[in-house]
Amino acid sequence: MEIKVILLGLGLALSLFEVNSVVTLNGSLNGLTQRTGSTEAGTDGVGTQTSSAKCNLQGTARLPAFLEDGDYVIGGVFSIHFNMHTAIHNYTTMPEPPRCTGSINRRELRFSRAMIFAITEINNSTELLPGIRLGYQIHDSCASVPVAVHVTFQLLNGQDPVFQTGENCSRSGMVMGVVGESGSTPSISISRIIGSFNVPQVSHFATCACLSDKQQYPTFFRTIPSDQFQAEALANLVKHFGWTWIGAVRSDSDYGNNGMASFLEAAHREGICVEYSESFFRTNPRSKIKRVADVIRRSTAMVIVAFTASGEMRVLLEELARDPPPPRQWIGSESWVTDQNLLRFDFCAGAIGFGIQKSVIPGLRDFLLDLSPSEVAASPLLTEFWEDTFNCRLGKSENVCDGTEDIKMLKNPYTETSQFRITNMVYKAVYAIAHAIHNAVCQETNLTTRCDKHSRLESKQVLTELKKVNFSQNGYDVSFDANGDPVAFYELVNWQKTEGGVIELVTVGYYDASLPMGQEFRINRNLSWMEGGTRVPVSVCTESCPAGTRKVLQKGKPICCYDCIPCPEGEISNATDSPDCIPCPREFWPNAKRNVCFPKPVEFLSFDEVLSIILAVFSVGGACLAIITAAVFFRHRTTPIVRANNSELSFLLLFSLTLCFLCSLTFIGTPSDWSCMLRHTAFGITFVLCISCVLGKTIVVLMAFKATLPGSNMMKWFGPPQQRMTVVFFTFIQVLICTVWLVLSPPFAMNNLTTYKEKIILECALGSAIGFWAVLGYIGLLAVFCFVLAVLARKLPDNFNEAKLITFSMLIFCAVWITFIPAYVSSPGKFTVAVEIFAILASSFGLILCIFAPKCFIILFQPEKNTKKYLMNKN
Repeated sequence: MEIKVILLGLGLALSLFEVNSVVTLNGSLNGLTQRTGSTEAGTDGVGTQTSSAKCNLQGTARLPAFLEDGDYVIGGVFSIHFNMHTAIHNYTTMPEPPRCTGSINRRELRFSRAMIFAITEINNSTELLPGIRLGYQIHDSCASVPVAVHVTFQLLNGQDPVFQTGENCSRSGMVMGVVGESGSTPSISISRIIGSFNVPQVSHFATCACLSDKQQYPTFFRTIPSDQFQAEALANLVKHFGWTWIGAVRSDSDYGNNGMASFLEAAHREGICVEYSESFFRTNPRSKIKRVADVIRRSTAMVIVAFTASGEMRVLLEELARDPPPPRQWIGSESWVTDQNLLRFDFCAGAIGFGIQKSVIPGLRDFLLDLSPSEVAASPLLTEFWEDTFNCRLGKSENVCDGTEDIKMLKNPYTETSQFRITNMVYKAVYAIAHAIHNAVCQETNLTTRCDKHSRLESKQVLTELKKVNFSQNGYDVSFDANGDPVAFYELVNWQKTEGGVIELVTVGYYDASLPMGQEFRINRNLSWMEGGTRVPVSVCTESCPAGTRKVLQKGKPICCYDCIPCPEGEISNATDSPDCIPCPREFWPNAKRNVCFPKPVEFLSFDEVLSIILAVFSVGGACLAIITAAVFFRHRTTPIVRANNSELSFLLLFSLTLCFLCSLTFIGTPSDWSCMLRHTAFGITFVLCISCVLGKTIVVLMAFKATLPGSNMMKWFGPPQQRMTVVFFTFIQVLICTVWLVLSPPFAMNNLTTYKEKIILECALGSAIGFWAVLGYIGLLAVFCFVLAVLARKLPDNFNEAKLITFSMLIFCAVWITFIPAYVSSPGKFTVAVEIFAILASSFGLILCIFAPKCFIILFQPEKNTKKYLMNKN
């Protein structure tokens, strides 16, 4: 008794609405209901479910909304009204008891009536608490923390009897447990108080994840899942539909702030960006609500996640309805997305969110709708509800209710019985406390249950048993984990318009936290989106970067705002929104879109190219020309012009020119190690053979004219044997150079990946550059030597001086190969080979045309000049 007196004093001291006097209530509880007859908005009344016991009760001036005595009493706290009356105290008169204002929250009224129904059902049960009658004290907290604190102390103080005269008077001062509150913030305040006295609290609608902290809230339980699960589910939902740019609004309360913080944390992990995050409370000035509405109207995010209580959402939507914003896709928390009272806002059609599982409670519909006039008249709260609903007055002279009012014909949150969601959470909370009391006072003996209603039951015992409850009611399992939370299961609900234009709640999927990771979220029906659309709306700060580009963040903006930059050369991205491009392997190159690496095309001078065909025709043509020239010379081998030009060297020169023309064919086609060695050595040896023959002919000319001088015997030193040896000697040196080159570092086929980034040049590597330039240098040395000798012999007296022809041929030869060097070095890819072939053909044609064309012309077209006399004439 001392504890309760101290507690009463503590409660009165801490309550913001301190009441210094108590009212002694004499008579039956029915008499109390008659005493409080006011029907003004916010006046609390006592329900008709009362006992007939006559006890002197003592308590504060604030009366419960519904009250019934019993062997054990369960408390209930609901936000039946939206607001609390704010009084200005002048400290000269005693403050009035706190009272509620505003309209009745019909949804919360249904919750409180569902608690009464559950207790009535338990009292009529023969299996649960047989022989024991449960009572209840249900209070209206006005959705206000001060009032919630006030009624909490009242529940803890109890209504202790001054003396006991009847068996039905309560034997416990404080309640055995409390059901409520609907909001997280009032629930936190209640739990901090009753937790010190080991009184269990089971909330049906307080979802703040903070309430799972057993160190701060050791006696708190709930039948609704924690917001931690809902936040994860909402983040998965947003991610599932590809929304990365969203707006966020929340209640400025523990429910909204903690819930939104959990959601934003989960959203950040999923790569979701928030354009704005606004908080507000329903009692804020309209200017604050309007500012939040304007932010929504101006925003670019098409998706809005609203983690708000139903009361705040109603205020915000009413403000938005004054000037409806552009179409927005609303994502709702369970507090408002299943509230039937909000379905009237058409611009929210298509909203989706997670709600508590739809359930069936047998008999509850009839209990809610079977309100008799006498029952309504006996309860000021029900009277207020009745008069507001039908716009008439009970027992008044004006606009009197005539008795024809039928609540079953109405459609409002109280009468909406097609989808029991949160209502079932209230139902399960009452049964959870009842099972805990049952386990504490009842024993199973010989298949019968015996309960001792005379035992002095402490709330701590109920708390201990509540932690262990595990039962099924109407097919719905009820149990609590170590944090006092149930297993999280949500239905995904969608606001869909019917053909008649009415918005209905449709279940389209579910989220089950008990399933393995990645399988929790399922959608099993088509959804309706904003404005009744069937296509998923797009809400991104920047359109996804296609494959072939990479994301570059925009300075000073969230990570979801970026520019799409094409991948650099040689790199690809094969996924959308790729942060980086990856380089292709060395032998691969991106396609035009830069999203796939393809093998680089291999390029070489192949026989099927036009350029190759032209060069091959000239090569074969040159060889044929050389053969034809040899045939003409062989046919006229006895004529003076053929004999005068050393026919043996001429035929050897024609043979070497034929090889020169044909060796150019080895440069065409797919390079291989053997073809690379063959083309360079064949080219080097045949050209040296050719130049050696020309050099031999030049020496012969010089020697021939020197031999005509008196006393000269030079021809005997450079006769045919010496001519042959000269050709063999000069050619052998080239053969030796080529042999050393092939032995030490031969040419080989290679893939050239550096000249072109986008293709591979299949070419012949020189192996040793020294070897290659030694071959060319030796050819050039012989050509220069031959040119010098030919220049010296060009003015020798003779009608047909071959030295002049050799001079021109060597001049062309040297010019071609001097030009070849820069062209060869600067020509890319296969054109390097083409330049080399061109140089070979050009120099070969220069030799054959300059040396043999004049002779063939005389042989074929001027035979009269093909005489010894003509040739011996001096100019």
